[in-house]
Amino acid sequence: MRVENLSVDIDGLDGPLGTRVYTVLRNGILDLTFPPGMVLRKAALCEQLGVSRSPVAEALGKLSSEGLVDIIPQSATRVAQLSLNELREESFLREAVEVAAVAKVAEDPTEDQLTRLSRNLRLQTLLTEDRDYEGFFEADVDFHGLIMEFTGYPKVVAAAGQMSLQLRRARMLLLPKEGRPEETVQEHQAILDAIRARDPQAARQAMSAHLGQLITRLAPLERQHPTYFRPT
Repeated sequence: MRVENLSVDIDGLDGPLGTRVYTVLRNGILDLTFPPGMVLRKAALCEQLGVSRSPVAEALGKLSSEGLVDIIPQSATRVAQLSLNELREESFLREAVEVAAVAKVAEDPTEDQLTRLSRNLRLQTLLTEDRDYEGFFEADVDFHGLIMEFTGYPKVVAAAGQMSLQLRRARMLLLPKEGRPEETVQEHQAILDAIRARDPQAARQAMSAHLGQLITRLAPLERQHPTYFRPT
């Protein structure tokens, strides 16, 4: 295994060495630099990142607790494969949390919150026009992250991020369907319009309609990428 794609200056990151190694490996798993099922060899990781085995072992242990890697004692460490059942469950949980979150935010949004959401939406529009789908994906994630942040509940924000890790990996496999990014922008606009109108019910409906489409789009991935999924 080689990890040349991890073009990261680990010394430029913040925090203890173990945390920095964890951040690099976690990002590599989430953006599929390390695809599901890939064997992660500690010696190779140490060489490429320029660190000892201890911070790598620490990072892998934390990633295992998050369900992103499978550590098989005396055997190998692999990037965890995906499960369609788990993706359905995460999609269900995500919709439940985000629908409740957007309704709360819509009760009394601040001008700063509306401004930040509007700026994000303008960025999404520009990225869509430029067909920068990687950038659009990140802006999409940020839009939903802002709504979660605006609830004012840090524990909910942390839980929502944790429960969507597998979904985030799976979404990276979705090739942009013709017209879908533009539809997503329109759906985000409907969510923002409901928040701006201070209409929690409309915000709920807009968010539910937006998120309810995801699992349908994810379902074919198991056939398209069989090695990325655990046998059912």
